[in-house]
Amino acid sequence: MREKTLICVVGPTAIGKTAVGVRLATHFDTVVLSADSRQLYREMNIGTAKPSKDELAAIQHYFIDSHSITDDYSAGDFERDALKQLEDLFSRHDIVVLVGGSGLFVNAVCQGLDDLPKPLAGVREQLNAAYRRRGLEYLQHLLKQVDPFYYSEVDIHNPQRVIRALEVYESTGVPFSHFRRKQVAKRPFKVLKIGLNMDRECLYQRINARVDAMMEAGLLEEVESLLPYRYKLPLQTVGYAELFDHLDGEYTLPQAVEKIKQHTRRYAKRQLTWFRKDAETKWFEPGDMVQIADYIASRVQPGNRI
Repeated sequence: MREKTLICVVGPTAIGKTAVGVRLATHFDTVVLSADSRQLYREMNIGTAKPSKDELAAIQHYFIDSHSITDDYSAGDFERDALKQLEDLFSRHDIVVLVGGSGLFVNAVCQGLDDLPKPLAGVREQLNAAYRRRGLEYLQHLLKQVDPFYYSEVDIHNPQRVIRALEVYESTGVPFSHFRRKQVAKRPFKVLKIGLNMDRECLYQRINARVDAMMEAGLLEEVESLLPYRYKLPLQTVGYAELFDHLDGEYTLPQAVEKIKQHTRRYAKRQLTWFRKDAETKWFEPGDMVQIADYIASRVQPGNRI
């Protein structure tokens, strides 16, 4: 049997992962599996920078618009569903391209997640209520007290991650970090990780320009349409949370837009910190398509090359 290879394209937001993924999928005559924790929601379109209609028409994508914002969907759910999807895809393709900036979703597919205990009924609802009433900073303080080790490495600006860790602690009395996986799960496919990066100032200019383009495309109207679901955790993220605050009168619209740009730049920095921890990732600039394709071709079985 030919070796099966999952090519993972990772990196910070606005770096151009989608375009590179489409070009690789075209080059290797394959498909794209999205590992983005927000693009899977049908109702979140403009603020999540989904692939364009042309990109979706050119290459089959999976886990784009696959769920509703009303669904509770975790990284563990994604691990299960993505592995099942890959089993089917690898029956027809020797190479599949995975694209995503959500580090936890990428890790779920490539190395597996922790086998966490089942939370007690009602704990998640209590934490969500505390988040709405007292804000993320309060939950961050709680996490720092009960699990300083995990606090030091988690994206503390992501309410889903903070609440999940506290949910485990409140249910078991044991810090979340205690349950962290010691060994990487074995997968029936090879993983090649391609990291994308560029000059920091150039990336920040791309981020700012993309936020402006999102606003012109109707991001505010999209956020207004999602007001009934504003306390769903996927909407407590950059690009949505700031505009909800604007609608509450906390910021003027220009101030909210500037906040989105600022928070997106910080998020990109955290993404790079996460992905740089993986020594197996080979880094390129988004325009280095020839070098990227050559690197991949040199590491797959000869029968898999184009």
